[in-house]
Amino acid sequence: MSSKLGIGILSFAHGHANAYCQQMLGFDDVRLVAAWDDDEARGRASAERYGLRYTPHLEDLLRDPEVQAVIVTSETNRHADHVVAAAERGKAILCQKPMALALPDCDRMIAAVERAGVLFEMAFQMRHDPVNQKMKDLVDAGAVGRVGVIRRRHCINVLFNDSFVKGPTRWHLDPDRNLGMFMDDAVHAADWFRWMLGDPVSVTAEIDHILTDVAPDDTGVALYRFENRELGILFNASTTLAGENTTEIYGDRGVLLQNYGDMPSCALPRPPDAVPLRLFEKDRAGEGWQPFPLPIPKSQGERIAAVPRPFVDHVRLGRPPSATALDGKKSVEMILGAYESARTGRRVSFPLPETL
Repeated sequence: MSSKLGIGILSFAHGHANAYCQQMLGFDDVRLVAAWDDDEARGRASAERYGLRYTPHLEDLLRDPEVQAVIVTSETNRHADHVVAAAERGKAILCQKPMALALPDCDRMIAAVERAGVLFEMAFQMRHDPVNQKMKDLVDAGAVGRVGVIRRRHCINVLFNDSFVKGPTRWHLDPDRNLGMFMDDAVHAADWFRWMLGDPVSVTAEIDHILTDVAPDDTGVALYRFENRELGILFNASTTLAGENTTEIYGDRGVLLQNYGDMPSCALPRPPDAVPLRLFEKDRAGEGWQPFPLPIPKSQGERIAAVPRPFVDHVRLGRPPSATALDGKKSVEMILGAYESARTGRRVSFPLPETL
């Protein structure tokens, strides 16, 4: 593909659409063509901000031959309809997380993409973070030996933010459109765990609203068991004011510690010599911690802004997608399993019934 990739935006309901558009304005191989939004005021304002043509008619955008790819950033419960419509029009698709709120919708999306033969990628920014990539490389290379336990915190503080709770993003609090905040945000960490360890076999979880009452839930802890018996502890809350230690990976040959890996930790002031990743190796115990002075994002927004480039390269250059439609479904399944465990008070096994 030699000409610029024409991109359309399907809704500015999700705030990440703004970060994606702002980033793509600097790409010399991309042209932002058109935007659809059923909220006309929001759509027109956002389209004007980024130089897109606004249309209130979805089919008008999908019929536009100048739009070769779309970014689906509508409310989560509408992803399936919008992905299917885009696939049927032959558009490449970048889909905001979570993929959907139910497994049948995920299956419908996968079937539409496969039937149309279009390119598809999930928007999981954690896969693009250099520190996360380094951790995966080290684990895959056996730096910590056999993994026993991983604890990962992935948190935000949006439920303490009136502009989120009362503003245009308040649809996140609607269980019909977003299920819960654990679904909306913990899905990132679920995908990260599966990226690191493969498919889980079971989950035990507690999910509830503890510090607030504005959303169906604000805090959750899920304990996943993986195929090689590893334990994965996922902690997610939307009420975390500050943090530092993000990931602990414990193996029989070494230990990896990550700091500054989520919103509450990377946005706060830190020492000038702060290091985001350290490795302890049993065979080099006398040397102590080995630091990896990798870049630390100034904000979570920097991580979000890393999403569009790999998608553009996937479409234009044929590079593999960073996260596939199946990855999107599996992460949803992991979160739905956690909700089912929290609801029943029991361990839940995977795969889940398709009715969930």
